[in-house]
Formats: sequence, structure tokens, C-alpha cells
Amino acid sequence: MPLGAATVSIAWSEYLNKLLGGAIPYEWSHSPFESFTDSAGVLHQGMINAPALVILLLLTLLLIKGTQESAFVNAIIVFIKVAIVVIFIAIGWNFIRPENHVPYLIPADTAPVTDQAGKVIADYSGWNKHGWGGVLGGAAIVFFAFIGFDAVSTAAQEAKNPKRDMPIGILGSLVVCTILYILFGHVLTGVANWKDFVDPEKGREASVAYAISTYMAGYGWLATAVTVAILAGFSSVILVMLMGQSRVFYTMSNDGLIPKTFGELHPKFKTPYKSNWILFVFVGAFAGLVPGHVAGDLTSFGTLFAFVLVSLGVWILRVKEPTIERPFKTPMAPVVAVLGALICLAMIVGLDRQTLTVAFAWMALGLVVYFLYSRKNSKLNH
Repeated sequence: MPLGAATVSIAWSEYLNKLLGGAIPYEWSHSPFESFTDSAGVLHQGMINAPALVILLLLTLLLIKGTQESAFVNAIIVFIKVAIVVIFIAIGWNFIRPENHVPYLIPADTAPVTDQAGKVIADYSGWNKHGWGGVLGGAAIVFFAFIGFDAVSTAAQEAKNPKRDMPIGILGSLVVCTILYILFGHVLTGVANWKDFVDPEKGREASVAYAISTYMAGYGWLATAVTVAILAGFSSVILVMLMGQSRVFYTMSNDGLIPKTFGELHPKFKTPYKSNWILFVFVGAFAGLVPGHVAGDLTSFGTLFAFVLVSLGVWILRVKEPTIERPFKTPMAPVVAVLGALICLAMIVGLDRQTLTVAFAWMALGLVVYFLYSRKNSKLNH
């Protein structure tokens, strides 16, 4: 969840800059590991992603203030973003150009995209960059979009009837959002050619406004509305991720897996404020200094690997603990669990080698922390 929040805050920065007409200099909205040569031949070198840090700070303060206020703000944001997305799908459907969907998959012989200095921005030669392999690789990259649904479970203690409310909340939102994802992507890539979304000068990740203003004459207002809705939507996603992780830290702290500092509550607001501030520093470091695609790929790996473990864990518990009380029971457990683990593993394979190397190194660090601190201090051992 922390890396997911960092990834989304980086995308939030892109959309904010698009909304402001590129008023934020490249240097102050990109990682120091990113550079780009524009159409005028000017080289831009990133320094820090300041807008990403700003949104993280604001949402951290909101979470410290309390979950009731956070939930109210989140409900408003969700309503706005869903309404705008539905409006775009309805209007944009009439502007779909069938030739933009031909071929439907990226061809194997697609030339790499470069900037004015010849630097390769996107390369499609790898097996997981074109054709059905590209579909698998693309699914793995955007898989972190589904991380927010499991975060709902971290707020189970605050639900009136978690046995009924949790499955409805998670599965219901999962179905609705998946349908909206598919329809939005289909309409957007039908309105504009997919290569428009690779060009940094057109906004790259934030090219939605460009596509609408360029190919949907008379709907300039919709371009602005969609950008505002996406900014609101990203804000709610960051909020849920930060809230979920702070609650995870709070529970882990009570179990002795991490220091007690993570579980200390604010004397007035009764929220785990120290956990929130630690999260801000950690997530802010990634958001401000790490390129978006790197943070996104690492988030996807973490999410996919976690889902593999959860899927296998469900099956193992069914075999070893058949009589344990199960408020949430997965139907056809062996089949669903095995298929879930295999599909997630296939998408992990679809990620690039650099991402896998960094991810496994990160996991190794986590194991070191566990064996040197968590295992020894866990209350389960006492």
C-alpha cells in the first residue's frame, strides 16, 4: 500500500500539471532520475516531485484529524469521479474511431518511441511489450489499481456488521470499478491513438485531457472535468491506501511485530498519528525521488505476490484447519485459490527483470526485519 500511494501521488502530480497547463516546471514535478528533451531541443532534468509531496501531506493531515472526516470527504470524491467517468463513457462513445483499435494488440515490429534527442521512451521489442505477452505485461503493471479493494478489509473493525458489510463492499466495488475500467479504456483508446499516451509532451499518463480536447470538438469542458475527477479519484485512492496501511501498522504494533510507536494514538483525535507521519516520510521519499513507472511496477509485484500468498493460504487453512470459524468463506476454495495463485504468478513473470530484481531485494530486507525483530517480539510467542 505505501508504494501504491506513492505511485498514485506521482500520477496525481502529472494530472495537476496538465490541469494547470504545464505551469509546474518539469524539474519540480519529476524524479531526479528522469530527464526529457522537448521539441525545442531543451533538456529537462528532474529534481523532485513537489506536487506529489503536497497531496501526501494534505491527506496525512486529514487522516490524523480522524476517519469520520476522511470517510465523508472520500464519499464526496467517489461520487464526483464516478459521475464524470460515466459521462465521459457516454459522450466519448460517439467519438470512437474504429481504426484506432486496428490492430487491437501492439504489433511485434512496432518501432520504439524516442524524444528529440533520440532517447528511447518506450520500447516494444520484449515478449511482454507486444501482442498477448503485452497484455499480460500490461495487466501486471496496472494491477496495483486493484490494491484499494483489499484495503477495505483493514477497516473491518469500524463496520457495524463486518460479516455482511465486508463482502458486499469489496466484491460490489470490485465489479463496478472493473466494468468502468474496461469501458473507460475502450473509449479512450478509440478516441485517440494509443501512441498519444506515450508522448511526454502530451501528458503521457495525463493525456486524457489532451485526447478529449484534440479529438472531441466542443467538449473542452469535459477535458477539464475529467482531469478534476481523476485528481479527486486519485486523492481518494491515496487516502484509502494511507489509512489502510496505518491501520495495518497499528495492528502489527499491538501484536509486537513492529515497535509500539506505530500504535500510539493522538491524545485528541485518537488516530495512529505517529504511524501516519512515518508513512508520510517513507511514501514521500518514494513519490518525490523515484520515477513513476518504477514505483508502479514494484507496487504491482507486491500486490500480485501478496495475492499469491493469500490464495495459497486460503487453501492451506482449509486443509489444516477445516473446523475453524469462517465469517468470510470462499466458494470452491481449491479451484479459486489455485487459479488465483497461478494467474498472479503469470502476471509476475510478465514484469521486467529489473523490477523483479529490486522487488526480491526488498523482500529480503523485509525478511531480515522479521527475523531480527518481529519474530522475537511477537506476542504470539508469549
